[in-house]
Amino acid sequence: PVLTIIMGASMLLQQKMSPPMGDPTQAKMMMFMPLIFTVIFINFSSGLVLYWLVNNVLSIAQQYYIQKKFA
Repeated sequence: PVLTIIMGASMLLQQKMSPPMGDPTQAKMMMFMPLIFTVIFINFSSGLVLYWLVNNVLSIAQQYYIQKKFA
């Protein structure tokens, strides 16, 4: 469960770093996605959770690089 919680936190960070959405309702729904995925992934195998976590970390690094380079 610890890896799943870390994965959920990384998803939340990734959502916060994303550009804001135009529709406020959709933005609120997207902020609940990390919580929903954390609950769903709690019973999945750790390999899948690890894959998703690594993907989130790489996406966060990519977004950080793009924001620093072009902002």
